Amino acid sequence: MKLLILDRDGVINHDSDAYIKSVAEWIPLPGAIEAIAQLSKAGWTVAVATNQSGIARGYYDLATLDAMHARLRALVAEQGGELGLVVYCPHGPDEGCTCRKPKPGMLHTIAEHYGADLTKCWFVGDSLSDLQAAEAVGSTPVLVKTGKGLQTSAKELPDSILIFDDLVAVAAELIHK
Repeated sequence: MKLLILDRDGVINHDSDAYIKSVAEWIPLPGAIEAIAQLSKAGWTVAVATNQSGIARGYYDLATLDAMHARLRALVAEQGGELGLVVYCPHGPDEGCTCRKPKPGMLHTIAEHYGADLTKCWFVGDSLSDLQAAEAVGSTPVLVKTGKGLQTSAKELPDSILIFDDLVAVAAELIHK
């Protein structure tokens, strides 16, 4: 199985320090939906692992989050692709859960769902916590310069981190590999 795991905010859609609290605020980044669809059509299973502490903070509810993910699925389907499993951490940063990145709980959930080997997949994110989660399970950590990615790329990062401009560039690399 060719498995690719993506962070959501800043990788697939615009991010906001004020949180994405509604479907109207959930706005895809240029080319991201098409990139997911192209990957899917090329035989990749594309899953999502996203921290969503806005739920714990009371900024939005699970129905709103589900509606955002339904919109994402519909947009990918309109492009002829399919989005795989979407897992999220609804906890706040101080709740001590095992799923909130940089902890790898969500990545393990995805791997168990697909029976996949995480050491053979890429995890694409825009933050240090995304990269740390990937490294914790032996996945290839990939940084995109969208979202908080430019700020993250300015930090001292291990040489093992692959860096791309955006999800479109990641898709091009994986499809033509």
